[in-house]
Amino acid sequence: MASTHAASVLVASNRGPVSYALDESGGLTAKRGGGGLVSGLSAIGPDTDAVWVCSALGAGDREAVRRTGGALDTADTGGRRVRMLDIDPQVHADAYNGIANSVLWFVHHMLYQTPLEPAFGAEFRRQWAAYEAYNRAFAEALAQEAGEGAAVLIQDYHLTLAPRMLRGLRPDLRIGHFSHTPWAPPEYFRLLPDDIAAQVLGGILGADRAAFLTQRWADAFTECCHTVLGPGIPSGTRIGVHGLGADADFLRQRAHRPDVDERMAALRKQIGSAPDGSPRRTIVRVDRTELSKNIVRGLLAYQELLESRPEWRERVVHIAFAYPSRQDLAVYRDYTAEVQRVATEINSRYGTPDWTPVELHVKDDFARSLAAYRLADVALVNPIRDGMNLVAKEVPVVSDEGCALVLSREAGAFEELSEDAVAVNPYDIGGMAAALHEALSMGAGERAERTKRLAAQATALPPARWFLDQLAALEK
Repeated sequence: MASTHAASVLVASNRGPVSYALDESGGLTAKRGGGGLVSGLSAIGPDTDAVWVCSALGAGDREAVRRTGGALDTADTGGRRVRMLDIDPQVHADAYNGIANSVLWFVHHMLYQTPLEPAFGAEFRRQWAAYEAYNRAFAEALAQEAGEGAAVLIQDYHLTLAPRMLRGLRPDLRIGHFSHTPWAPPEYFRLLPDDIAAQVLGGILGADRAAFLTQRWADAFTECCHTVLGPGIPSGTRIGVHGLGADADFLRQRAHRPDVDERMAALRKQIGSAPDGSPRRTIVRVDRTELSKNIVRGLLAYQELLESRPEWRERVVHIAFAYPSRQDLAVYRDYTAEVQRVATEINSRYGTPDWTPVELHVKDDFARSLAAYRLADVALVNPIRDGMNLVAKEVPVVSDEGCALVLSREAGAFEELSEDAVAVNPYDIGGMAAALHEALSMGAGERAERTKRLAAQATALPPARWFLDQLAALEK
């Protein structure tokens, strides 16, 4: 397939660097996103001919594609060339919600209640055909945009089939695939039908290089290849590891803007003072209401702390930011409701007229999250499984006085941060309560020293370097 442009570096991901909202008058408003990919593309410089291929995600995006032919106005994208694909909405829904978020995500995070699920029948096969069509649309667009011998970085579990498809269309390209999630061990990965498991692995193995956030996830992928496809890695695909770090410069600058200071003042007022007049201690969590984040067990551990260690009553507040995620899926709506129910129950059981044990916020507010990071005495990060978990890295970077990190051993970040974190088994409520007590009891000096070391480790591979390292490895 001949190229229509000559991009030398291409990125492909479900979500792009910009999204559009359509108002009642038919006007479009562009909103730019952030994250590691945006920083990475910025780092390669304006002289590099780069393009980002992504999918339209809503009515505003689809209207923008209709008006521009998919080549978005660079004024909306910060000067980056972006090609947005208007994939049929039903195909996108089946691929994104039906397969990516309800099957592949569940497998890699080991979330299934296996007595009842999964049950891969005719509906699954119909949705899988949509997932194939979705991946094919990306592969064809990349083939059209790429110059001879270009480097292509394909992102995540939404696009596991695209590397193999693109290889068939453009064998001249250097193709990388990066997984932002954990990778399931073979015995769990093989919940997938045998042909589908082989197709997912074979799709990624169409790349010259497959990369992961930690060695643990890379090893799991290799073990799945050996188990499902046979010994050795077929096709000569190289395996790499790139642990994404926090963007220290951005976070520290953003965390000291006036809107963050305003939210800090509001949070301090909510937290209040202990009966003896001393400042109350704070346990902070910031998460989406994603099933893997383990928010409910975190709340139950806090409840166990108040029950087993009554000396902390009225002396500590749990600031819990649980921002709704994937609310178009019933299981996520139910989980969000359970988070709210448990928080309300704790406040009802232990609260007093002058003390609200849990300050739960469900509306996304980045400035307020940064304010909580700065105020935190303890950060609770207890996922069931997580590819990395940037919250665990961000809190130490912006903490004002030093923060004790209570960290699940199942977070990818644990591989880097374990020495200075308080480790927890994410299923052990009593163990997490004991860890919260240990963290709250930690002296200010030790907290500050641990926080310095955590921040240094957390920023060792900032997003721009993370991206450029992948690009350099692919070009070798």
